[in-house]
Amino acid sequence: MPQQIVGNSICQFACCFYKEISSESNQNVFFSPLSISTAFSMMTLGARSDTLTQILRVLSFNPRQISENEIHEGYRQLMQMINRKNNGLQLNMGNVLFVLDQLKPQERFLNNLRKFYEGEVYPMNFKRADQAQIKINEYVAGRTNGKIKDLINNLDPLTEILLISYIYFNAEWEKPFDPKYTKKNKFFVDGNKAIQVPMMFGMGLFKHGYDEELSSTVVQMDYKGGASAYFILPDPGRMKKLEKKLSCEHMARWKTLVQPRGSVNLYLPKFTLYGTYDLKNLLYTMGIMDIFTDKADLSGVTGQPQHRLSQAIHKAVVKVDETGTEAAAATGMEIVPMSVPTTINFNRAFLLVIRKDNVLVFMGKIVNPLKKN
Repeated sequence: MPQQIVGNSICQFACCFYKEISSESNQNVFFSPLSISTAFSMMTLGARSDTLTQILRVLSFNPRQISENEIHEGYRQLMQMINRKNNGLQLNMGNVLFVLDQLKPQERFLNNLRKFYEGEVYPMNFKRADQAQIKINEYVAGRTNGKIKDLINNLDPLTEILLISYIYFNAEWEKPFDPKYTKKNKFFVDGNKAIQVPMMFGMGLFKHGYDEELSSTVVQMDYKGGASAYFILPDPGRMKKLEKKLSCEHMARWKTLVQPRGSVNLYLPKFTLYGTYDLKNLLYTMGIMDIFTDKADLSGVTGQPQHRLSQAIHKAVVKVDETGTEAAAATGMEIVPMSVPTTINFNRAFLLVIRKDNVLVFMGKIVNPLKKN
């Protein structure tokens, strides 16, 4: 199934991209592999020769396993599934190309963009960079309910093609936390250095398990509308091991690993993360090189080979609080078996993975819950 192969490739890409970002610094990380992968797959509609080969390789596609047409069909199915209207869950995802107004994109490229990716292309006068910047930021703010503002700054007036991928997620927990139990508590940002963060508390049958190979406790929390968040807490001093060994195979195993075993006292910090990445440098290091240089062949977009992708920006937003995200708080009591509750306390750095319908939508690392980006 194209959709399954694409889903697997998104997961492989996520693990590589995560390793690329997290190797640089001990900061919060938050991105959407689904969004970035979709945006660059969309570019393959117009990429040719080495430019095309490099993108497919970094997105973890094997041309012997899946044809280009099947790749686009797989993304089309995923986009439909993701953007389906859903009670209790809102996912706004989009990819947009702003193209220098003198370049006229090819009809075939535009048709395929709409057909497979619900993608949009806007002509832009980049020479008046300050005005262009305002228009682009207003466009993205409008598409994300004002959650993503001022996405770009310092726009280069020599820009030819600008790619923006954005995603905004808003969902309610199946089992909300009661805000009256949220208290300031210690979170260790670095070995012994602790900060005070608002820590939510929940008691009940939370799905959880221990992954021996990763020396980590995994807790699954479900959202309404078919999405699930996995919070992965490595044993003290084991974050590097977790990051090194994390793979799609492990993530697939969590489904059977986590079970509602007995009563749990769960402590989880509230946080909001805005991940903004200039993809140019990151993907260049990973092997997508030509598209950003004079070697670019995007002749399927413009009809001429000498135009390049000047910039690619990605932004993802998540908010984790008592209700899940931005809904009104509700409380539910649960009858739990009589047993000594297990305590799981997310009071040090942990990873976060959000999936919907088996697709890896977000991946992140929370090092400091008080830092927004």
